[in-house]
Amino acid sequence: MPVSMTGYGRFEINEENWSLVWEIKSVNGRFLDVKWRLPAHLRALEPDWEKEVRRRASRGRIEIGLNLDVRRPDLLGMRLNQAQAKAMLDQLELLSKKYGHVFTPDFNRLMFISSLWREDAALADSGLVESLSQGLGQALDDWQASRLAEGRALAGDMLERLARLKGLAKDIGARAPEVVSRKTEALRQRIRENLEAAGAAYSEERMLQEVALLTDRLDVSEELTRLCVHLDRLAEALAQDNEAGKRLDFLLQEAFREINTCGNKAQDSELSGLAVDFKVELEKCREQAQNLE
Repeated sequence: MPVSMTGYGRFEINEENWSLVWEIKSVNGRFLDVKWRLPAHLRALEPDWEKEVRRRASRGRIEIGLNLDVRRPDLLGMRLNQAQAKAMLDQLELLSKKYGHVFTPDFNRLMFISSLWREDAALADSGLVESLSQGLGQALDDWQASRLAEGRALAGDMLERLARLKGLAKDIGARAPEVVSRKTEALRQRIRENLEAAGAAYSEERMLQEVALLTDRLDVSEELTRLCVHLDRLAEALAQDNEAGKRLDFLLQEAFREINTCGNKAQDSELSGLAVDFKVELEKCREQAQNLE
């Protein structure tokens, strides 16, 4: 069963020294696009975490956010480059003495000098990193479960519509021969009347040629055969798990091509109406398929 590209997942962990909440939201998209909202000192872990996301998804726009509250500062992997900070202060002190000033360092200013700070996930507590990875995995499981539930609902709706489409195709197939027969008889009658009015001799061979041309223009049997095959393949695609959305997009496009040809050949109000009803249902299927991975 295919999964939806739309989903939501959340997981929360509370430990003695930290608490964290992972939140995942996704919507449909042509390609896989993952956006992360992480604390700066954890960005080094993003490539490994993204591999886990890509293992579970192939399309869609995904936003992953982390709300992290650490109760012990030493667990964050944050370090001040004290040697560089001391060297900078020493230079400022020398400069102050040179001009006869007393130098009183303002240590608060060091907080705003980004080059002095090192934010390294490699320095973070291993227990915290393990908890973060575990929480992400649980959030991804929750997100995947919501996508599967949505996918089942979309697939169920599409299967019901496919059943209606097959019924419409059957009605078109039943109506088409009647249209051909009626149009053929009308053509025969019109030719006879024209020949009689012109006083020309009747030619059965010429009549058969005209009937054959008309029949070829009105015949939709080949289109209907291909259309029914596409409908069967659509049902098969809905039973698959891997990238069903792309296959559905292609098959729906082919089905639209065949029903358009049937509608163009119709020359009958009832047959045209059936073709329109078919395209309406098919368009609803396409809207649903755009949400499937």
